[in-house]
Amino acid sequence: MSARRQLLRRCAGTTGAGLALICLAAPAQAQAQEDTQPLDYAACMGMARQAPERALTLAQNWDAKGGGQAAQHCAAVALIALGRHVEAGQRLEALADAMPGNAVAPRARIFTQAGRAWLLAGEGGKAARAFGRALTLTPDDVELLIDRSIARATTGQYWEAVDDLNRASDLAPGRADVLVLRGSAYRALDAADLAADDLERALALEPDNPDGLLERGILRRLGGDAAGARADWTRILETAGDTPAAQAARANLKKLDQDAD
Repeated sequence: MSARRQLLRRCAGTTGAGLALICLAAPAQAQAQEDTQPLDYAACMGMARQAPERALTLAQNWDAKGGGQAAQHCAAVALIALGRHVEAGQRLEALADAMPGNAVAPRARIFTQAGRAWLLAGEGGKAARAFGRALTLTPDDVELLIDRSIARATTGQYWEAVDDLNRASDLAPGRADVLVLRGSAYRALDAADLAADDLERALALEPDNPDGLLERGILRRLGGDAAGARADWTRILETAGDTPAAQAARANLKKLDQDAD
């Protein structure tokens, strides 16, 4: 499912505010003293994005001093920033399991972050499971349904991905991104007519949607319409800047030129 890259963009906002790194300009002695003290949650989360190695050390020290779930969550987010996605996924799921059962929305958010960590680790099955646990808590969460559809698609469960996207479309009709993802899943299932219908509807809503143009170009190329594919991919280069969709379009145009020689 080529639209999987959308998940990577979604993973940028794990939680909390993007606060400045504290003590950035402090003298060395004051800095060393600060590193021995627990952080408050907001400051730790901000640091987890900007200085994750230091945040991880501080969060672990804070946890040892009784920082509890706040410290553990901060450490897990720092691990995501460090690219240690498997460990982050494990810690986030354990954290969600340890939270009170009546903390429905916070537990769903932690399971969602675990799913995204697992997907970044290339563990689509574990990601789908984590997203599924979040959905048992908040079953009408459209973003969660989209995330699980992407996870399912990475493991070849395209019909299950379509089921999630059908539900997402029912809850939030007229979303171009949902239609593009479902079109991509239908293409993987060799259901070209259904894929084309979803992509045309998406592009009617957002004519320059780069993922929609990329997918329609692929579908057109597979159907023998090289000129149509070229038009879609060229339009991406004109409108989408230096984005993953533009990079994919450029590679597809190069292959199209090679095939024409």
